[in-house]
Amino acid sequence: MKPCIIIPVYNHEAAIPQVLAKLKRFGIPTILVNDGSSAQCAQTLADCAEQEPDWLTLINRLENGGKGAAVLDGFKAAEILGYSHAIQIDADGQHDVNDIPAFLDAAKQCPNALILGQPLFDETAPKSRVYGRTIANFWVWVNTLSLAIADSMCGFRVYPLAAVTQLIGTTDIARGMAFDIDILVRLYWQGVEVINMPTRVSYPYDGVSHFKLWRDNLMISKAHAKLFFGMLRNCSQLLSRQRS
Repeated sequence: MKPCIIIPVYNHEAAIPQVLAKLKRFGIPTILVNDGSSAQCAQTLADCAEQEPDWLTLINRLENGGKGAAVLDGFKAAEILGYSHAIQIDADGQHDVNDIPAFLDAAKQCPNALILGQPLFDETAPKSRVYGRTIANFWVWVNTLSLAIADSMCGFRVYPLAAVTQLIGTTDIARGMAFDIDILVRLYWQGVEVINMPTRVSYPYDGVSHFKLWRDNLMISKAHAKLFFGMLRNCSQLLSRQRS
């Protein structure tokens, strides 16, 4: 098993140095994907990569394409560099990186599975985000015909890159905030096992959120609708999986 970390970054120049300081002790190669950030954030990322060249790789996207676009670029780089698994975390510091060893242990035991964060929220979590993900989770359960996925929106997860490479080679994955849901459902359709790992989530170091309530909820709703029709095409296979 050869893991790396992928962090999509868009204007989190205040938070990312703190996140990287916490990650350094794990000694895991980390791919930073600058998703068309401001000049200030781009310079911060360049400085971090220059100071820690042994474990940081920086990819610069010229234009902001959304979280999904950035992570997909990270996947492609990870494949080229020969990694077997990719740990995805957010750049704002909301994820408890102390759980990385436990996530990797689970991946070692089940190397073909997707290790998925199941968030334990503290008092900093916006109520709208907590309630909103309940709706999202309901539609993911519908679109997988399964309760196997405890939470569909947590961005802390470990991907088996062989399965991801197979998927993105044939499927157009959502580029924006719907990415976490879209790729998760499609990997499940592909037959990938999901292992849920409870993990603490807080909001965030720098107070910067790029989630736009109406725009991103509309994008997520469109993704759910598209997935619903895909589920109808795959329902026999999904029901057979539940019986096996």
